[in-house]
Amino acid sequence: MSKTDSTQRTLFVAFLLCLVCSVIVSTAAVMLKPLQVANKQKDFKINILKAGGLYDQGIEDGKSITEMFENVTTKLVDIETGKYTNEQDVQSYDQRKASKDPQLSIALSPEEDLAKISNRVNIAKVYLVQNDQGLQKVILPIKGYGLWSTLYGFISLESDLNTVSGLVFYEHGETPGLGGEIDNPKWKGLWEGKTVYGEDQSVELTVIKGAVNENTPEPQYKVDGLSGATLTGKGVDNLVKFWMGSMGYAKYLTNLKEGEA
Repeated sequence: MSKTDSTQRTLFVAFLLCLVCSVIVSTAAVMLKPLQVANKQKDFKINILKAGGLYDQGIEDGKSITEMFENVTTKLVDIETGKYTNEQDVQSYDQRKASKDPQLSIALSPEEDLAKISNRVNIAKVYLVQNDQGLQKVILPIKGYGLWSTLYGFISLESDLNTVSGLVFYEHGETPGLGGEIDNPKWKGLWEGKTVYGEDQSVELTVIKGAVNENTPEPQYKVDGLSGATLTGKGVDNLVKFWMGSMGYAKYLTNLKEGEA
């Protein structure tokens, strides 16, 4: 066999190997796509349940995710009017995609864009936890820029619509051990029981530098800062103020409290 034939045969075998591998990888990707989508949806629901303080208790009771979600009602809210809307289909509506669509969102001015998100959706998907006694909690999607990334999460309020029930972030790219401490259960636990609005209905809830202690004035509105991650903490502070404020859910929460949503 000539050297040329040997080289051609080697290249042919390498080509066949690459072709077979690409087919296997492509086939696996297609076959696994439904499972990946299902797992992503499941994880999304778990984070909603965690924000509402429903997940751990549900696990203890041996409930499935579907069973835990039985008392959760999903609705769409027109942020501008603060009222529920049927303009989009509640099941298929993708709030994240909508934020990138100029027809479904508004561009924010630098003065308005406290959370540094550039655009705010016109319609938000919210989650109401209800039982025989009525509304127990409302869980709201939030997002904003930290130090290195956009933080995506949920904040939950008690039935008074002013007391924080929980806060979770399900996606971000902050530095592990520093800004990544927004995932730390201990830090997230500090938000529980905090008050959002002051007597004049302004957003008073804030992340401070350092720790809240007995000498901290009005501690009901304040959460410990993140050690070594001041800018991430500031990002969380900004996004909470934005979404709880007039450009976010303030009008909806007022309507909900007055029974006019």
